[in-house]
Amino acid sequence: MTEDHPAKVVMISGGGRGLGAAITRKLLEDGWTVSLGLRDLSQAAALSGAVSAHPFDASDPATAPAWVEAALAEHGRIDALVNNAGILRMVDFEQGDEDDLDALWSINVKAPFRLIKEALPHLRASGRGRVVNIASTDAKRYRTGTSVGYAMTKHALLAMTQAVRHAAWEDGVRATALCPGAIDTELIADLPGVTPKADRMTPETVAGLVAMVLALPNQASVPELIANTRLESLI
Repeated sequence: MTEDHPAKVVMISGGGRGLGAAITRKLLEDGWTVSLGLRDLSQAAALSGAVSAHPFDASDPATAPAWVEAALAEHGRIDALVNNAGILRMVDFEQGDEDDLDALWSINVKAPFRLIKEALPHLRASGRGRVVNIASTDAKRYRTGTSVGYAMTKHALLAMTQAVRHAAWEDGVRATALCPGAIDTELIADLPGVTPKADRMTPETVAGLVAMVLALPNQASVPELIANTRLESLI
């Protein structure tokens, strides 16, 4: 990119490993400049290209505005935000506790909310700002054996995505809740009853969906994108 046509800048939370790293690599290939928000900055060492890394801890509210400010100072603009960082803990009516539930809400809901709030003025200024929230098929229904706490937070993230669309539509901001089924990452590696490994999506498949959504023009807005790994009557 030339100085007259600088690369678009995307912020990706948790972009140093797993799905986040796959999204980072794909967007770098597509010509994006990537600002990573990481708890462990050393994860960025495995990535090359137009990428910067900044401290971000989804459980620490102060790191959200600090990261947005740092990304803007380094790159001069923010065109997209991918809320990828998340956790999964088993919380239902028989297992898990308040601490587990609080952690799920802190990281899966409150952290994306803070980042959107801080980045939104800059996304508006872009004229075609984008927010992609990595939700789950668990945002669309409840399935027996799923963490109730996790499903609650992903439903909330879906509602938040709709709120972004209504808040900044006239300024060209578009938001998508990406709702994939089982992805072959460490997040679900040891869960009982999880989709067999051979039937899971690869991180690269989901990264391709993120890239597709980010590339769409304002006139082709996708509020939700569901990619399931199993046949279900509702999704």
